Amino acid sequence: MTNEKAVAEKLLQINAIKLSPQQPFTWASGWKSPIYCDNRRVLSFPFVRDFIKSEMCNVVFEQFPNADILAGVATAGIPWGAMVADQLKLPFIYVRPKPKEHGLGNQIEGFYEKGKKVLLIEDLISTGKSSLEVAEVLRKAEVEVVGMVSIFTYGFDVATRAFKNADIEYRSLTNYPTLIDLAVEKGIVTNEEQNTLLNWRQDPANWNQIK
Repeated sequence: MTNEKAVAEKLLQINAIKLSPQQPFTWASGWKSPIYCDNRRVLSFPFVRDFIKSEMCNVVFEQFPNADILAGVATAGIPWGAMVADQLKLPFIYVRPKPKEHGLGNQIEGFYEKGKKVLLIEDLISTGKSSLEVAEVLRKAEVEVVGMVSIFTYGFDVATRAFKNADIEYRSLTNYPTLIDLAVEKGIVTNEEQNTLLNWRQDPANWNQIK
């Protein structure tokens, strides 16, 4: 099993996750957020990168042993999927948000066969919308999506419901509650800020209005 606290600590150490309750970030969706997660930053830190890769390999090996192929969700899931596939000696493919507009017009890159069991690799789960769209692309290609593994999840109820409705099991190396507990323990945030951070997760779409 993955060490959720250790993974969260590594992400905080290299500022892959930033907490700013007083000066919130604005996501692409327009949501105001006291947290920003950029797991792409992990790729620049070899020892942390190796640790995260090892933890992800453990989850894939232990919880999805029936996976025939790993599929990276473009673009952030591609390097992690490729590294884990290399370590576990599994085939690797990746899925674009939309088909290429030139060449072969592929949306799924790499070799696969119908009926194979495919495990998706993602770096971050927020609402789950984009990840599940990729899962649907694979299903239409007549492969079986056995689940999804990510580095971090916010644990939003909307994502939990979406994955349940899609009948897709997902696992993350660490999660929002673990991260916030660790941040309080290390004195990165105060108890008051902890309340703000926890309130945000309850209704992130309207948090800027209710905080």
